[in-house]
Amino acid sequence: MIDRRTLLGSGLALAVTPAFAADTPAFVSKRPAPADRRFVSKAVEREIARVSSKIADPKLHWMFGNCYPNTLDTTVKMGVVDGKPDAFVITGDIDALWLRDSSAQVRPYLHLAKEDADLRRLYQGLIARQARCILLDPYANAFLADPHAHTKLSWALHDRTEMKPGVAERKWEIDSLCYPIRLAHDYWKATGDTSPFDAQWAESARTIIRTFREQQRKDGPGPYRFLRSSDRPTETLMLDGYGPPSRPVGLIHCGFRPSDDACVYPFLIPSNYFAVTVLRELAVLAMATRKDSALANDATALAGEVEAALREYGTMRLRDGREVIAYEVDGFGNAIFMDDANVPSLSSLAYLRCVDRNEPLWRRTADAAWSEANPYWSRGKVVEGIGGPHVGLGQVWPMSLIMRGFSYDGDVRTLRNILRMLSNSDAGTGFIHEAVNQDDPSKFTRDWFAWANGLFGELLVHLAAAQPRLLQETL
Repeated sequence: MIDRRTLLGSGLALAVTPAFAADTPAFVSKRPAPADRRFVSKAVEREIARVSSKIADPKLHWMFGNCYPNTLDTTVKMGVVDGKPDAFVITGDIDALWLRDSSAQVRPYLHLAKEDADLRRLYQGLIARQARCILLDPYANAFLADPHAHTKLSWALHDRTEMKPGVAERKWEIDSLCYPIRLAHDYWKATGDTSPFDAQWAESARTIIRTFREQQRKDGPGPYRFLRSSDRPTETLMLDGYGPPSRPVGLIHCGFRPSDDACVYPFLIPSNYFAVTVLRELAVLAMATRKDSALANDATALAGEVEAALREYGTMRLRDGREVIAYEVDGFGNAIFMDDANVPSLSSLAYLRCVDRNEPLWRRTADAAWSEANPYWSRGKVVEGIGGPHVGLGQVWPMSLIMRGFSYDGDVRTLRNILRMLSNSDAGTGFIHEAVNQDDPSKFTRDWFAWANGLFGELLVHLAAAQPRLLQETL
């Protein structure tokens, strides 16, 4: 088991793989042997064949075949709890379920679930597992397969917070509660299946709303605090574990970003946008599956409150006078502009359906994030894109390229460049990594990162419909 914190260290302890030989005569599949695959879906196998037939570039074709099924091949553990399906989906090289990652990892197969009973069983099991996790501790970001076990993650062993059995790590991240709502809503939309939305699920949804309201901190700091001994300030929260000061304005406080790095200002704007969107989706879901008007009304009311606060406090001006969406604010008038590759980010708001991708304010923001206005954007000899403080400067996350691909899918020239950079970022492994050195992608972090692999596959499935002629080109 790879310890991600040891792997990352200060951002310099990167895995090194020999440079890829461009004249490799054949691309051998990197998938596990059929007997060793953790989960098999006939619909997914058909989709791999369908989309692969549309990809002319041999390396892109090879990478799609490796990446698209990676979550199913390597990270799914199916079981039964109380007579119902249970699915535990690890993030890859860490044997724990992140609420965010697990939801995003299975998203690329949603459009196939209606025709595949096995896939539906996977989604039913994961929705139920996530509901139990949220009821165990809504402030935790990662969980163990055994709800009675204690964390073995070396970096979390001595955290000063209310650690419970079954919790792998307890970093409060707004998006950890957003992603399960998004997964549940989109599964229902894709299949019409209402079976996962039982009393346990409804209680977990009410817990999400209660937790969001606690973290508006209108009546004090709330119950969550977190301290960790580390040589990196991004690993702990200041002011006795409650985080930086803020003024209660209706936004939801966030301890940590989707990168698991501590926020500089406690109102993480992309995550607040995501919360508004999924709360409204929760309202629709609650009425459609349970006729629960109380739950729907609570979700709608909170969404409206946060949205109003976003309009008042969620923007800022750059030095050149452009108005953009801020990355973080504190309610006192302080704000920072940057973007981090992890989703939700400013760059991903259109992908997450939080904004219309043609909305001028967001388009200005996304363009600024992909420029020197963002201290974590960089351009190297091989790739350009957005990284973040989690790994260090000059480290581009391929995930940022994928998000840009979804948002600029009408710009063939931009897409072609993105596909080339993604193809050049794998260091010959056939997979997408967490971060790669902008000048030498053979230096990378995480050789098994299922979320990024799935996102890459999802992008190519999307382009097969949106830009089929582009996929007929060789890079």
